[in-house]
Amino acid sequence: MVALVGTTASGKSALALAVALSRPDVEIVAVDSMSVYRGMDVGTAKPSAAARAAVPHHLLDVADPSEEFNVSDFQAAARAALSGVAERGNRALLVGGTGLYLRAVVDRLELPGRFPEVAARLEREAAAPGGVERLHAELAGLDPLGASRMTPSNRRRVLRALEVTIGSGRPFSSFGPGLESYPPTPVALVGLPFDPASVDRRIEERVHRFMDEGLLDEVRRLAAHPGGLSRTARQALGYRELLAHLEDGVALEASVAEIVRRTRAYARRQWAWFRRDPRVRWVADEEDAAAVLAAALDGHRSAGGAHGGPAEGAKLER
Repeated sequence: MVALVGTTASGKSALALAVALSRPDVEIVAVDSMSVYRGMDVGTAKPSAAARAAVPHHLLDVADPSEEFNVSDFQAAARAALSGVAERGNRALLVGGTGLYLRAVVDRLELPGRFPEVAARLEREAAAPGGVERLHAELAGLDPLGASRMTPSNRRRVLRALEVTIGSGRPFSSFGPGLESYPPTPVALVGLPFDPASVDRRIEERVHRFMDEGLLDEVRRLAAHPGGLSRTARQALGYRELLAHLEDGVALEASVAEIVRRTRAYARRQWAWFRRDPRVRWVADEEDAAAVLAAALDGHRSAGGAHGGPAEGAKLER
């Protein structure tokens, strides 16, 4: 496999499509936490019907927006999609900006489950003065290695590690080294550069284009559906802000401005996530990216899917 990563509005989808169109054995696998939802089309910038007819796309429209669709669900769906690509003798081009979902596929993360009753109890205990520190001490008794990987004041990580340890009966650390580790992978990772000024401009233009293309009507239609939108779907960029307009009376102009602001902040979080991965080969620009992506795909074909490992992708070219 080959993966193309980058922030929102960086041009990933258009570049991937252009490269795939010249290679009939390439199928695109979207790695996006919100384009999995049916009917959430405009705000997630899904490929057009023409694009999807020209190149097979996977992991789009696999869940109803009323459903909770988490990273474990995505990992299972991705495994099935990638198996199908391989059975057809084709090559998969992963494209997306949802970093955790990509890691779940690329690194085959063993994902612990959720234990709501345990989590609720831990939340109550953490709310008391000194509660997080006491819970960290409890974690240290049950999973010393796991506790050593986080500070006693990191509420989110302490509670999650203790939830998994108590709920599963297994130490949290037994599920793997965590996201701070970047093991060798057979996937060639290619990254588009992040130019804040350019991305900020593209984001603003894109948000206004979405509004012109009917995003507000799309959100109104989804909200009126008998099942409504799930907790996860409601958090999607653009949908959350327009729901505030429709349901809470927030001015439309203010909601649109908030979409732009939050999307720009999200792009910076994406960049911070991807730039930490030493296996990504960062390219100079989109033209360079097209050449590198094509070479990576062709190299995987000639090598039967083999890849030289993270050393080849570790050079930061920008």
